Amino acid sequence: MTTDLPYRPCVGIMLVNANGLVFTGERIDTPGAWQMPQGGIDAGEAPEVAALRELEEEIGVAPDQVKLVRQTEDWVTYDLPPHLLGKAWGGKYRGQKQCWFLMELTAGDDAINIETAHPEFSAWKWTTPDMLVEEIVPFKRTVYTEVVKQLLG
Repeated sequence: MTTDLPYRPCVGIMLVNANGLVFTGERIDTPGAWQMPQGGIDAGEAPEVAALRELEEEIGVAPDQVKLVRQTEDWVTYDLPPHLLGKAWGGKYRGQKQCWFLMELTAGDDAINIETAHPEFSAWKWTTPDMLVEEIVPFKRTVYTEVVKQLLG
């Protein structure tokens, strides 16, 4: 039963530029699906440390190129849709519980490099919060709506 499975601990980063636009990347493994940087928290790792690590691993932005603005009040969760249950993350999790961080890019756009050691994105762009929610895969829209509300509301 899926409710017996735990949630995968994860962080997400809403990276904004000086104009208040949000970074989104198009997933390499799912063309047409855009998302903000996110990833798992390693054992013993603090969420803020994981967020800074993921930002650098996924889009090449170093910790000294961002300013932490705020984080979500609590964990935000989502369940995987049935077609991904048992496949994603080796079938160990029912979904993710995420701690989200709002970070401002203090460097220029040239700090962003999606051609990392293990690329996750094939393209990237700056987008508005409304478009961000519209372009995310349907099963994550509730999470993104809550994240926008908590971090930008």
